[in-house]
Amino acid sequence: MGKIRHVTMGDETAEAEQQKKAEVRRAAKAAKKDKSEESPVSEIVATEKKTGDKKRPTKIKMRSKRYIEAAKMVDKNKLYALSDAVSLVKQTSLTKFDGTVELHINLNPLALSDKGDKKDFRVTLNLPHSTGKTIKVVIADEAIISDIAAGKINFDILVAHPSMMPQLAKVARVLGPKGLMPNPKTGTVTPDPEKRVKELTSGQVNVKTEPSNPIIHMAVGKVSFPDKEIAENISAVLKGIGTNKLAKVSITATMGPSVRLAI
Repeated sequence: MGKIRHVTMGDETAEAEQQKKAEVRRAAKAAKKDKSEESPVSEIVATEKKTGDKKRPTKIKMRSKRYIEAAKMVDKNKLYALSDAVSLVKQTSLTKFDGTVELHINLNPLALSDKGDKKDFRVTLNLPHSTGKTIKVVIADEAIISDIAAGKINFDILVAHPSMMPQLAKVARVLGPKGLMPNPKTGTVTPDPEKRVKELTSGQVNVKTEPSNPIIHMAVGKVSFPDKEIAENISAVLKGIGTNKLAKVSITATMGPSVRLAI
C-alpha cells in the first residue's frame, strides 16, 4: 500500500513540485540500476550463480627471504650430477630439525607396461641404507583385526598369512583407502609373514606411483646422513625402476628448493 498524500485545496503549485521531485528520484534510481547491470563484475556474479561455478582468486605462495636466498644457489635450468645434487640439497635445507631428503620421480607413461587402461607401476626394492624413518610392521591376527574395526591403527604396514584374508575382508573398507590392505603384489600376503616383517624393517621398500598419475614420491634418507649413503639409496631406487622409465628426477629437503638430477 502506497503512502497517503495530503493535498491542500488550491495548492496545485506545491503538488506539482512534489511530483517533479518524485520523478527525479525515480529517474536517478533507474539510471543507477542500469549502470549496475552493465558492470562486468555484476555479469560475472550472475554467471557464477547461474552455472553454480565458484571462482576463487588464485593464491600467491609467499616465500621467506631464507628460501629465496637458498633458491638462488640452485640453477633451475641445470641437471646436476647425483653427488653434486645431494650436496646442494643438504646446503639448502632450511629446517632446524633433521629434515628428510625426498626423491620425486616422473615416469614416462609410454615406457610403463599397460594392461588395458591401467598405467600404474610398483616395485619392491632393497635400499643399502635406512631412510631414517622408523616403520612399524605388524602381522594380522584376530586382535589386530579387532583394533582396526574399532578404529585403532597403530602400524605402517600390515602383513598377513593367506588364511587371514577372509577375516581381513571385514575391515577392507577401512584399510583400502589408507593403502594398508595386505596385497600379494606388494608381498604383504605371504605364507611366511615373520620373514617378510624382517625384510621390511631392514631396508626393503615398496615403491609405487600415485593413483592415475605416473609420479613417485619417497624418502631416501635424512639431511644428517653422509652424502654417500643418500646417493647410494637414490641409485638403488633409480636402478630398480629402470632408467628407460624415467622422465624427470629431482631431490629436495623437507623445506628447501628442488634440484634436478641428470639421468
